[in-house]
Amino acid sequence: MALDIYSTHVLNRLVETMLRPNRFLLDTFFPSVSVSETETIYFDTKTGKRRISAFVSPLLQGKLVEDLGYKTESFSPAYVKDKRVFDPSKPFKRRAGESMGGSMSASARLNAMIAEAMADQMDMLSRRQEVMASEVLRTGKCTITGEGYGTVVVDFGRDPDLTVTLTGAAAWGNAGINPIEDIEDWSNLILQSEGVVSTDIVMDVSAWRKFKLGLKMADPDPRINIGELLDMRRANLGANMDTILAAQIGAQYMGTDGRHSYWVYSDWYVDPADDTEKPVLPANTVLLGSAGIDGVRHFGAIRDEDAGYQAREVFTKSWVEPDPSVRYVMMQSAPLLVPYRKNASLCATVA
Repeated sequence: MALDIYSTHVLNRLVETMLRPNRFLLDTFFPSVSVSETETIYFDTKTGKRRISAFVSPLLQGKLVEDLGYKTESFSPAYVKDKRVFDPSKPFKRRAGESMGGSMSASARLNAMIAEAMADQMDMLSRRQEVMASEVLRTGKCTITGEGYGTVVVDFGRDPDLTVTLTGAAAWGNAGINPIEDIEDWSNLILQSEGVVSTDIVMDVSAWRKFKLGLKMADPDPRINIGELLDMRRANLGANMDTILAAQIGAQYMGTDGRHSYWVYSDWYVDPADDTEKPVLPANTVLLGSAGIDGVRHFGAIRDEDAGYQAREVFTKSWVEPDPSVRYVMMQSAPLLVPYRKNASLCATVA
């Protein structure tokens, strides 16, 4: 019996083994994946206090210390349902790159078309999550808008002091403003708010240029250049080298000051709301963070009988409408990114 390459099992096995594009923000700050058995995602949040032990006389009873506890949040994420249709006439036409006159059978062309479509579906889902990661890191919130879903803002409750806007004379590039001092203050604020040490600084190109200008203005010695202020050698990254090389999609490693790794990030997406291309990081954005944000990619259960209503990151299926004969392929997912240490990141707009 011939294997049905369009069966649900085969298609999902293909998705599981498919190489997916690395996304820098997603892979750096939200590396873990968790799938839910229900359509609702639950996550716990705990806020600590820097308490110290109270002194009492040894002749008195011990002092009762309150348990801080935790709070369980829940959210039913919006759905991604990416459906593609395959015109029955297309397999009979030569594909791009195929020799004149055609060298493939119609069935081979259809298989190739479906494989390309599935790869594009995964690419679009990864980019959607990358945009979500950017918003969570910048605002401490995630805005989800969709047809039949409306608009829902998931607010993780990040300290508003961790969203900074520099204006006027305080903006980078002005005389008397040293970007390194701002970064030291912001890193210290994260440490105070969450007890986490920031390790990565991500800037868009505009912010990076203002950062370099600020350093030069702070030390106008013409012999000083950015290469002397930041160690740009990769050798000092040691065991993290493979991870960094794998993340070089959208971000360039610019060096380290001994505490932070500096990255310049450039990537874009087409916003389905207005069909306009936009940057994933807005101009003049600086992000501070680390793996200490404990970011998790959550996925709700797939609401599809063919998926067995099971917990899956992605579910793909294909079917044929018999008259006229048209094949469809649909990918479904229900993602939400959660920063379990909500105050472990900071975003600054520096101009």
